[in-house]
Amino acid sequence: MAIPNAAPKVSRLTRRQWLQNVPVPAMGAIAAAAIFPSPTALAQAAATGAHAASVPYAPPLGARIYDVTAFGAKGDHVSLNTVAVQAAIDACHADGGGTVLVPAGAFRIGTVELRSNITLHLAPSAILLGSGDGADYHAVDAIPLTGDSTLNDGNWALLFAVDQKNIVIEGPGTIDGHGAQFHSPVRGTPPPSKLSGNDRPYHILMHKCEDIRIRNLSLVDGAYHSIRIIQSRRIFIDSLYIHNRVNGNNDGFHFISAEHVTVSNCTVLSQDDGCAMFGSCKFINITNSTFSTRWSVFRFGGGESENIAVSNCVLYKVYGCPIKFQGNDGSRFENISFSNLILQEVTGPIHLGVGPRPQQTVNPGLQPEVRAPRSPALARNISFSNISGTITDRGGQLPESSLALDKLRPGEGHSAITFNCTGNATMENISLSNIHLTFAGGGTAEEAARRDLPHISGEYFMLGSIPAYGLYARNVHGLTASNIRFQTAAPDLRPAVILDHVVDASLDLVSVQADPYAESAFRFIDSADILVTSPRLLTNTATFLQLEGKANAHITLDGGDVSRATAPIVYRDGATAAAIKHRV
Repeated sequence: MAIPNAAPKVSRLTRRQWLQNVPVPAMGAIAAAAIFPSPTALAQAAATGAHAASVPYAPPLGARIYDVTAFGAKGDHVSLNTVAVQAAIDACHADGGGTVLVPAGAFRIGTVELRSNITLHLAPSAILLGSGDGADYHAVDAIPLTGDSTLNDGNWALLFAVDQKNIVIEGPGTIDGHGAQFHSPVRGTPPPSKLSGNDRPYHILMHKCEDIRIRNLSLVDGAYHSIRIIQSRRIFIDSLYIHNRVNGNNDGFHFISAEHVTVSNCTVLSQDDGCAMFGSCKFINITNSTFSTRWSVFRFGGGESENIAVSNCVLYKVYGCPIKFQGNDGSRFENISFSNLILQEVTGPIHLGVGPRPQQTVNPGLQPEVRAPRSPALARNISFSNISGTITDRGGQLPESSLALDKLRPGEGHSAITFNCTGNATMENISLSNIHLTFAGGGTAEEAARRDLPHISGEYFMLGSIPAYGLYARNVHGLTASNIRFQTAAPDLRPAVILDHVVDASLDLVSVQADPYAESAFRFIDSADILVTSPRLLTNTATFLQLEGKANAHITLDGGDVSRATAPIVYRDGATAAAIKHRV
């Protein structure tokens, strides 16, 4: 018998069944709304005397938290979460912004796009784990690979943004690029991921973005560069730990035509450049950070870099020149300072080179590469101050790297502070102050006798062994060196200082160690308008200053202590006593 007024039968779903039938974006919105009551609901509760704690609250748009697990992500190391993480980001962006939360767990992803007005927050034990399968990534077609050659390093990424604003990526969690999967253990065979060369993904790739903050985060084992920023403005990077040593070209930071950039309180252990600046980089501050790498740390290549300050950094085990400029036609480096740096066990240590690039060919054995004419390179107003440390003639591959042993090239061993200007390039107003360095030594008489350094601007090792162990300057106009101390840990038959075709130089309070069997402690070649005041020899040697060439003129040696030299000055290749005044 039918029961009068009975309620209609209701089909009941379990929570699991309900969750499986709710669309992923809606699920995330429901989760956020369930946690937080709305201001309207709170006002109604206050009017009726209800407790606020009993009222569901949904925060206003722009202030909500979008937990990626509410969108279906699983932090089990195995599940592919690209779609779920992207859905959380898209929902956050569509609501006007907010925080996308990656909770505890290891969330495997492929290429994910970041959007304006979001904060991607990785909880302390959260890991965004790059997939080891190349099929989970794709090229970012909106980032061009033609035109400026500095853009030709690939456009693949784990996290990327193009033409976006106001993005924060923060920890204290970790982004793991799974980079070893993109390196072939056997040359000539594909790596496990099936992606190699310029198709490897960066940890983070930004193109034409503004107001980007990356902070309090660990980035490890990238497949390519860790952070690559292209044609972007207002970039703030703070308190990062980068450990990137499982693949070739494992840069830490790589900036291309970036402006208004601050890097602070970071530790960068990289396989390639620690902090590369290419293109037209301007208004950049790098401070309070530590770097170690198989290659260079502060690397400048091409473009117009200006108004840059590097300070308060420790550079250790840098096997590839800590500070390195390579400027060819069309390059300009201006108003750049390096101060308060500690160097421990580095090669180099400073190389500033402008002029013609080494001749290259499109294919070996064919005719030279043809480039459109550009204005001559320029380096001006560059200073180095308060730098101390040790320079090694050893190095090669870093012991903790998983890559095959990378031996030193001959020019990487017996190097020096090198200011090298050739061709039609200009180098002027270069200063050194408070520089105290101990070099490895070991330079030979054959290296000291070199007068044939190639007239090119390339990598620092391309010049071969430098004929000075401390400072070699060629074709510089306006050079000052004050309170300098150069020593060697082992005998070295090279001069401490060579000025080669230098005009307008002032050397004040320069103390150097010189081998008793070296030709001289200082060597000037066809240089003019040089003032040397209060020099000091730390050891006995044959000659303090050797002048070479008829063009030497207007040189003054004033005071100091050169009594440890058997002869204060000698003359070669047409140089005469008329070129110099010696005031004891």
